[in-house]
Amino acid sequence: MKLSKQIKPISYLKAHAAEIVRNLSGQGEPLVITQNGEAKVVLQGIESYEQTQETMALLKILALGSRQLEDGNVQPAGDVIERLRGRSKNR
Repeated sequence: MKLSKQIKPISYLKAHAAEIVRNLSGQGEPLVITQNGEAKVVLQGIESYEQTQETMALLKILALGSRQLEDGNVQPAGDVIERLRGRSKNR
């Protein structure tokens, strides 16, 4: 993804808001908005945003799992399965 082609000043956003919304919903690339020559915000379509959020959630789960492995906070899968089966029989 080349953000260099997706950078626009805030004046462009003000003048072309409807067009930007149409374009963002059809493409996966975000749009960087600048103010006084500095990048200030990123706009992206809802599908792209949802995908980003799902990816972040998965990365957090992976990081948590890695941390648990490092801390030795793990149990053999067979033990966990037996415990779960025992719970389901008690219901």
